[in-house]
Amino acid sequence: MLAEMLDCLRPVEGGRYLDGTFGGGGYTRAILEAAPRCTVWAIDRDPAAIARGAALAAQFPGRLHLIESRFGDMLARLGEAGISALDGIVLDLGLSSFQIDDPARGFSFRADGPLDMRMGAATRSAADLVAELPETELARILHEFGEERQARRIARAIVAARREAPIATTGRLASVIRATVRRAADGIDPATRSFQALRIVVNDELGEIARALESAATLLAPGGRFVVVSFHSLEDRLVKQFFTRACGRAALPSRHAPGPLTARAESGYRLLTPKPRLPGAAEIARNPRARSARLRALERKGTPPEGARP
Repeated sequence: MLAEMLDCLRPVEGGRYLDGTFGGGGYTRAILEAAPRCTVWAIDRDPAAIARGAALAAQFPGRLHLIESRFGDMLARLGEAGISALDGIVLDLGLSSFQIDDPARGFSFRADGPLDMRMGAATRSAADLVAELPETELARILHEFGEERQARRIARAIVAARREAPIATTGRLASVIRATVRRAADGIDPATRSFQALRIVVNDELGEIARALESAATLLAPGGRFVVVSFHSLEDRLVKQFFTRACGRAALPSRHAPGPLTARAESGYRLLTPKPRLPGAAEIARNPRARSARLRALERKGTPPEGARP
């Protein structure tokens, strides 16, 4: 959703921006090209992504600053660089194609590889979780973070399979799940939700998102914009709820509830997307992975500095 991101962010000359999920650098490049003389700080916890970014930084000398870190730590990392306010922040919460397409990273069941799933310096891999967690905890994780209805059956099958031999590869885990749960009518692979759940827990993804949302709102300068692209319901729900609260639109108590009415506090933010923006048919045709993307955007109220976005 590159075009939609730029339309919401509206980079300006001399602006300061953060791409909190650098990945392959697509969003960063687009921002740098859209507003000459703007500056971008780009964060990624994956050392491979930061290494790839060196070539892009060389194309924009002095305008791109790469930081190896979790985006949930953006406030601290930018503070170390002397940055306390930004004109725009972008988060693309999906996995990068580099991670998905590399079997050695263990994110996907489409090619066999080590059951890893670590984006950066996480302490435990997915293989560690599958080998060590009790059945009840595995079931909880699959249900809570994968929204998997067959979580108990799958957890039971994993525990039985690991008694026979360690589950150390993506192929073996996927085969255990496929032998337990039949493919749904929508054609989604039975292993999809379980792989999502394990990846989220290995990388504390929801915790990172919650920390990043709070930090990003703090960092926005007056007139600054915050754009988030999410790819599954758990991510999108966190973003939607945070943006709703930030704009003072949190649900009020029932009118039938006892007690005095409470006025809503004046909000310092404005919602730019009352409904999420979705990818167009052409983008989905080019990149089927984009089909579940949801873009939401927020703006900090106030008058931008002279020369900034109107």
